[in-house]
Amino acid sequence: MRLLLDTHILVWAVADPSRLEPRISGTIADAQHELWLSPISAWEIALLAERGRLTLSPDVGRWTEEAVAQLALREAPLTLSVALESRRLDVPTSDPADRFIAATARVYDCTLVTADPDLKGVDGLPVLFNRVPRNRR
Repeated sequence: MRLLLDTHILVWAVADPSRLEPRISGTIADAQHELWLSPISAWEIALLAERGRLTLSPDVGRWTEEAVAQLALREAPLTLSVALESRRLDVPTSDPADRFIAATARVYDCTLVTADPDLKGVDGLPVLFNRVPRNRR
């Protein structure tokens, strides 16, 4: 199965795996699955670091490169098809990053791994949902 990791899932998988449910961790670790990443996630990670909401060592570029290597992530290129699909999707959020990530999953025929309830019920988007423990919200 192809799995597109939402931005927060990538960060948790690398920096705080305790935030992932055991079934999500197991699925991500299973070599049978291809793990994919949208460039929009790298952009979101950079924004979070710039705003001080995420501290990455030694810097955002190196952290992202190491995360890609550690998880053997494949890049899902941002294409015209992804851009157009982002406008076709009925997503209950105005967050453009969420739209692009959902569209990327659709275009590349991936299951989206997310904890974002706004993306859980998007029509035609298979989702592997990570429930965030109550004490971690």
